[in-house]
Amino acid sequence: MCAPTVPHGRAQGPAQNVNSKETAVPAVQNGVRASSLDARWVKSRHSNAEGNCVEVASLVGGGVALRNSRDPDGPALVYTPAEVAAFLAGAKDGEFDHLL
Repeated sequence: MCAPTVPHGRAQGPAQNVNSKETAVPAVQNGVRASSLDARWVKSRHSNAEGNCVEVASLVGGGVALRNSRDPDGPALVYTPAEVAAFLAGAKDGEFDHLL
């Protein structure tokens, strides 16, 4: 998993209504073309030279976008900061170690 990025970038795209107890991530739809986001993409220093890494970007408005580093024009998935924090906490606790 790649490390969080320095906040930078601008989300573009249609607004999305989210019925959730969390704060919604405005203006970006999951599956939006990653290259259409005005974002600074970052990957972990642990990624290898073969490009097998997930890249992350902070979006204006508080969202966090993820994309496949091998497909920079492909789809981006957008999460709330709370969703990313929950995932990172689980990863740090080893909850996903069985996947590797």
